[in-house]
Amino acid sequence: MKAMQVNDYGPASDLTLVDAEKPTINDDQILVQIGASGVNPVDTYIRSGINNYTASFPHTPGNDGAGTIVEVGSNVKEFSIGQRVYFSRNLTGSAAEYAVTLPTHTFPLADALSFAEGACLGVPYTTAHRALFGRAHAQAGERVLVHGATGAVGIATVQLALAAGMSVVASAGTIEGANLLRAQGVQEVIMHNQEGYLTPYQSLQTGFDVIIEMLANHNLDQDLKALAFGGRVAVIGNRGTVDINPRDLMARDAAVMGVALANATPDALKRIAQAMLPLFEKGVLKPVIRKEYALTELPQAHEDVMKSGAQGNLVVVL
Repeated sequence: MKAMQVNDYGPASDLTLVDAEKPTINDDQILVQIGASGVNPVDTYIRSGINNYTASFPHTPGNDGAGTIVEVGSNVKEFSIGQRVYFSRNLTGSAAEYAVTLPTHTFPLADALSFAEGACLGVPYTTAHRALFGRAHAQAGERVLVHGATGAVGIATVQLALAAGMSVVASAGTIEGANLLRAQGVQEVIMHNQEGYLTPYQSLQTGFDVIIEMLANHNLDQDLKALAFGGRVAVIGNRGTVDINPRDLMARDAAVMGVALANATPDALKRIAQAMLPLFEKGVLKPVIRKEYALTELPQAHEDVMKSGAQGNLVVVL
């Protein structure tokens, strides 16, 4: 099969198209013919060996993907050959024509979604759902700030929060990003590159019940000042350290919590997938694809996914 691989930690330019051996499965695994592979920042961390991520070599990138099941192990009862699925983790890398997945991280793909859209679900939508509901316990009627909302996880969070009846404020860094958020149904968009943009919200009367934070090292200190009483900040993204004043938490009985998809149990992942499936079928949730790439263009996709001003998902289509 064709696959993109690297033989050591390094830059995206080291990714090379190779003829690799088609993977085999054991009795507890699934073999998926890949229709599309998602591209997420975590893929670049693994490829580079940074942020405590490691890889074995040769390494084929890609956690997310969607496709058709072509083989199932004898112990796998809930999936069948020919079924359309997406996955949030796999054993061999999704930037290839085939990948081995586990039943615990493989889920039915809604008929309403293409493989390219399905490749956007594993990390972005599952992370967004877990942040909103599993960690921040957001509820209908609450006021939510999605801080850095134009990326893949941000848009998923916006859609989920709106669908659940929350009042959503979202931030963007560009006019194009702001327009994208308004097209998603956000009534109040703020520009996070403007001086003092959070100031109007930094009181107990105007603060947020929940803040979903994509870049905590830049924003957490100001986030805490923009919480309502009992407010919660769920940290999805971070690229450094930050100083905070714990009194901002104490004055509000507030909380900060981390969100890492790797910590979700198989049972939690299954519940999240079951909760979202009818929303995908009905079009309430709809992935936004910024750009599609050919398999050989994966190095460019790895570069692009780390650039600021993201507007949706990046997908490799096979």
